[in-house]
Formats: sequence, structure tokens, C-alpha cells
Amino acid sequence: MAHSAPAARSGGGGIVSVLAVAGIVGSLMQTLVVPLIGELPRLLSTSAANTSWVITVTLLVGAVATPVVGKLGDLYGKRRMMLICTIPLIAGSAVCAMAGSLIPMIAGRGLQGLGVGMIPLGVSALRDLLPPQRVGPAIALMSSSMGIGGALGLPISAAVAEYADWRMLFWGSTALSVLVAVLIWLLVPATPAVARGRLDIAGALGLGAALVCLLLGVSKGADWGWGSGTTLGLLAAAVVLLLCWGLFELRVRDPLVDLRVTARPQVLITNGASVLVGFAMYAQSLVLMQLLQLPEATGYGLGQSMLAAGLWMAPSGLMMMAVSSLGARLSAARGPKTSLILGALVIALGYGAALILMDWAWGLMIAGCIGSMGVGLAYGAMPALIMGAVPQAETASANSFNTLMRSIGTSVCAAVVGVVLAQMTTTLGGHILPSEAGFRTALLIGCGVALVAALVTVTLPKPRPSAEPAAAVRPEPEHLGATRAAASPAEATQPFARAPQPMPIAHQELGPWENAFRSHDERPAPEGTLRHPLPPSP
Repeated sequence: MAHSAPAARSGGGGIVSVLAVAGIVGSLMQTLVVPLIGELPRLLSTSAANTSWVITVTLLVGAVATPVVGKLGDLYGKRRMMLICTIPLIAGSAVCAMAGSLIPMIAGRGLQGLGVGMIPLGVSALRDLLPPQRVGPAIALMSSSMGIGGALGLPISAAVAEYADWRMLFWGSTALSVLVAVLIWLLVPATPAVARGRLDIAGALGLGAALVCLLLGVSKGADWGWGSGTTLGLLAAAVVLLLCWGLFELRVRDPLVDLRVTARPQVLITNGASVLVGFAMYAQSLVLMQLLQLPEATGYGLGQSMLAAGLWMAPSGLMMMAVSSLGARLSAARGPKTSLILGALVIALGYGAALILMDWAWGLMIAGCIGSMGVGLAYGAMPALIMGAVPQAETASANSFNTLMRSIGTSVCAAVVGVVLAQMTTTLGGHILPSEAGFRTALLIGCGVALVAALVTVTLPKPRPSAEPAAAVRPEPEHLGATRAAASPAEATQPFARAPQPMPIAHQELGPWENAFRSHDERPAPEGTLRHPLPPSP
């Protein structure tokens, strides 16, 4: 069966490589400044509390921009929006490289946050650009690139910060961003604008305000006090704004997020599991890095430098890449639901290994690799579950919203782990440090959240059979639509009689996507009949 992507894109190797590099660069921006946190007050001549905004602003801007960029990708083309996202990424990196005070640094980091949206855009573009047998493995690789960038970015940025001028970090990210823009321009074909309508500006502003209140309250609650009026006021405002935004989105003609689609069981449960997986993934990163760097005099710290700790954790990013093809094969055989359940269980296993092996740096490396394998399986399965339950016209928007759910999970995780470690402390040389019991408690919480994620995923409904009544209206594949458009251009201007329906994704109910997660060698021969033949075109 021919695929919707043009024949010129049938190879797709360059496309996948470019989009994976874009994902790595986008996620690298999250860990870029971590080695500088301790030095930023001196470098920018300000307080430590003020410099914390250098990280917070990227989180806030990225969270607000991601769903908006996703919607624009559906409306105007995903490649076009990925190229647009590289502009603030380049500008922000250059501004940070030249910053000599706090305000320019915060402005530059905010611009870098706008570039985060190109990651879910890239995942969604794979559905438009690749033949079906390449989509599943490409989704898994692209999803794992987010973890790869985070894992590899820390030792690289630590080495640059330790042995070179700190500004080289941002000049380097500027060069990488320019490279990504050039590669996308040259090697990624244009993607169709599959959605109709216009951007819901009021909905974008409402969701943005709610997310700022929520994430600001969660991320700064430890500094301001969880019982302070500012923190409680922000969290209460977030609840009120989200409720008002939801009511508005249900009534507007072209919503930013189609809440009726989001409420479908497969989408809703997958997004819920994404919050939990994001929490479980980040808890391990927080705990293991601190254990590696705390002084040995504590009795449980391993006394590693920032660079050494980053190198111990670097293999975990490579494990995410290595497991991506395994996850794709598992999704082909058992469905992405199975991959997500297994991924959550493997994350829990990684926490168990950390509890047993936390006395050795190599032990924490092994535990990190196990956990990252689980994250790779889970991150590769979530976009497939989402895209299997939403119309093609909403894939970028739905994937962006799913990415937002993971970001909320990591933000809540940082707050919860921060509270646990702040409450369970010990004193060494006049300094208050998190205690061993605090770290073990945080690991147990992460393990429990991963197990809950697996239980939530179990409740995903079974895919519906793809057989439909003869009279049912079924969306037409793009390659057929293009043929009809060529034969009758006037027909191409007519609006759809009915909105496209989602295509269930499972190992036996994929329809045209049946072989999406299979490797080339596993695909059935092109001869033979279709499992689910399409009704003839009128």
C-alpha cells in the first residue's frame, strides 16, 4: 500500500537523523546552565535567588509555548514551525553568550525556551514524512533524543565550564542551533498543513496564564514557603484559570486544545501516565546526581566532581538510544500500550537497583542505565498512543500537549523531592545536607510513582476493531487525496464533509499503520491483499 508521504521521501534516513539531532539540541538547552548555577551569582553580580530564574524562565516559556507551537504546526506545517523555533533558539543562545548581567541572561534563556516546541513538532512530522515501516522506530529514536540530550549535555557543559570560558557554552549552543536550522532547511521536506481554522489567541493566553501560575507556584514554592500567601495564591489562581480556560475551549470554534479529543480514554490515560513517567524520570536524575557529588565524609556521598558525575550518568543517555529499536519491535508485536507498561516497570526496577547499589558510583551508573531504558521504552510508546487516538489534523497539537504533561510531571517532581530532601537532613561541618534516609525516601517515592504509572497504563482501553460499516465515512489517505486533487483541482478547495477520525494503533488494529513499528526485514512482502482494504473512492 502506498503511503501518504511523497515517494521522494521513501528513504527517510536523513530526515530521522536531522530530527533526532534537533531533539538532542532542544533538550540540551535544559541542562546547559546546570554546571554554572553555583557561579552565576558571581558572574552576573546578583543573588543566588535571582539566578534561579535562569532555569525557571526556560521551564515557564517552554511550557507556555509548546501547545501554541504545536497548534501552529498543524495549521501552517510542522517543518515551517520547526524552522521558526530555531530563530529564538539561535537568538537566545547568542544573547546569553553576550550577557553581562541578570536581565539579558533571563531574556536569552526565555528565548531558548521557545525552541523546546520543535521536539514534539519533529515527532509529529515523522507521521507525515516517512513510509509506514519507518514511523515506529523513528518515533522511538526521536523520543529518546530528549533523554540523550539531557544526559550528554551535563558532562559536556561541565567540561566546558571547568576548562574554558563559560561563554563558550552559549556560543556552542548558538552554532548547534544554526546547524539544526540549516539541516532542517536542506533535508526535511515540507509537511502539509492538515488542520483548518485559526489560532485560538484567547485560549493560548488563558492556558499560558494558568501554566505560569501553576509552574511558578510549584517551582518556587520551596523558596517562598509552601504556606506563603504568594505560593497558595498562585496555585489557587492556576486552578481557577484552568477551569475557566476549559469552559472557554469547549465553546470556541477552533480551540487551542480540543478537550473533547483529549478526553478520549486513550488520550486522557496516556497523558495521565505521561505526568507520572515524567515525575519518575526526573526524580532519579535529581537523586543520583546529588549522591554522586556529596562529600564522602557524609558516609553515603561519593565525592565526585560535577564533570565526573556527569560522565558517570552519560551512559544512561546512550542506553535510551540503544533501547529505542527494541521498544519499536515490542510495540510492533504487542502494541505501544505494552511498551509503556514495561517501560514504567523498568523505571521502577532502576529505583530498586539504586536503593541496593547507592554505595558505589558504578552502581548508580547501572541504576541510571536501567531507569533510562525504561524511560526510552515509555517515551517511544506515548507519541504512538497519542497519534493513534487523534485525527491527523491534530497530531502536532496533541503531541505538544503530551509533552506539556511530561513537563508538569518533572516540575512537580522537583518540588516533591525538594521538600523531602529539605525535611530529612543531617549536619556536616556546619552545613545542612540531605540525609541518607531522605535520599532513600525520594527513591522509594520515584519507584512508587513508576508503579502507579504502570497501573494507570493497564487501564488503557483495548483498541477498537478497524472494520467499519460500508456507509461510514472514512478519511482518505493523502496520496489518494493528492491524486484526486490533481485530476480535479476544484474538489481540493471544498471543505471536508466530516472531520478526520483517529486511527487506532495496536499490533493488529493499525490499518495502514499495521507495519509502522516493524523493521524492514519484518515487513510482509508487498504482494498480497490488504488486511483492511479501503472502500473505493467515489
